[in-house]
Amino acid sequence: MTATRRQRRRRVRAALLGALGALGARALAASGATFAAGAARAARRIEAVGAENQYASVIAQIGGPYVAVSSIESNPNTDPHTFEVSPSAARLVANAALVVQNGLGYDAFMTKIEASSPSARRKVIVAQAVCHLPNNTANPHLWYSPATMPAVARVVANDLSALEPSHRAYFAARVRAFDDSLRPWLAAIARLKARFHGAAVASTEPVADDLLQAAGLRNRTPWTFQADVMNGVDPAPEAVSLVERLFSSHEVKALVYNEQVTDPLTSSLRGLARAQHIPIVGVYETMPTPGYTYATWMLAEVSALTRALADRQSTTRL
Repeated sequence: MTATRRQRRRRVRAALLGALGALGARALAASGATFAAGAARAARRIEAVGAENQYASVIAQIGGPYVAVSSIESNPNTDPHTFEVSPSAARLVANAALVVQNGLGYDAFMTKIEASSPSARRKVIVAQAVCHLPNNTANPHLWYSPATMPAVARVVANDLSALEPSHRAYFAARVRAFDDSLRPWLAAIARLKARFHGAAVASTEPVADDLLQAAGLRNRTPWTFQADVMNGVDPAPEAVSLVERLFSSHEVKALVYNEQVTDPLTSSLRGLARAQHIPIVGVYETMPTPGYTYATWMLAEVSALTRALADRQSTTRL
């Protein structure tokens, strides 16, 4: 091979290597830009907090990848009324751009945290206000009402859209998907109501009273008894005797039992129900985790009620 031909080949090889190097550099730059864009998108996620994990579940379903969601109360095995705010919980709320809480004094600690770390940007959604409920509303367990979470979801989408307007269409679509996810639960309520309308049940607290009402069931436990247990007050002896007779006389077909708030009185009622072969349905104030969304949790509770009334089967743990 002549020197000229060798020189020509070297020049061609050098040109090819140069081109490949340029392509590689552009590819690295492009991948770096993609990574940087992804990191920027992750960094731009809206920090959000649900006071209870059922509200956090709704935020997560509406916000999808555009939110980073935390919950303050998330343990279904503890008494929510004994909750004490930790420094980590206070930091979560202080850093949040969106907060959803229940209201009606149920999670009053949230208002105190928010006041201690004010933010002009933070949006606070209170389910009580969303549902237009006065402060003297007796039952604060709003998430058991079929009307509550769809309304909350719409406000969550509106506030997320105000924080990130470019994702407004996505948030609106997620509201529709959330509403669709509730359809099996609403259908189960309708079937329960059609089959057992007017059936009598008892309860230790008003936790699921809104759900019982939606299903057309009659809670025979006096409100004063339910409210006393809910507020940690000893019910009057005559009220206790009345509730005990509901079981001994088989006047109710099921006991709806708060699995998170127990004491010697409620435990004795559960024992009496068992002794009389009256099925027990455990309900919760905090969404059981893992494995549940708000919709599947509510469907599981209705399914447990249906098994109790149809098959006399207890479901004390979800």
